[in-house]
Amino acid sequence: QLQLVESGGGLVQPGGSLRLACAASGVTLDHYAVGWFRQAPGKEREGVSCISHSGGSTSYAAAVNGRFTISRDNAKNTVYLQMNSLKPEDTAIYFCAAVWGMATLKSNFYDCWGQGTQVTVSS
Repeated sequence: QLQLVESGGGLVQPGGSLRLACAASGVTLDHYAVGWFRQAPGKEREGVSCISHSGGSTSYAAAVNGRFTISRDNAKNTVYLQMNSLKPEDTAIYFCAAVWGMATLKSNFYDCWGQGTQVTVSS
């Protein structure tokens, strides 16, 4: 059974960087597309970025395009989200999710979720 664990969150000043990791266990990620999502207090969960099973295709939400980069290392069974030029509005709990199929920013397509990691951007 596939299990996902996020790490790398924390408190960072505006303009700073963080790298989130989504580590899988139980099953190899080779055949799974992976997405990163976030949920801020009082707001709905939104798609941030996603990557195909091979890593050959990626997508980004407009709010993070050009600042965030998603990547994967299938040998390490891990997907990363490099977040640069962070803004206070990036503050949220970040979740990774996996699906056997196409990568998408739509959360309802994903059937395996991690517990999330808190990212706080504040001075």
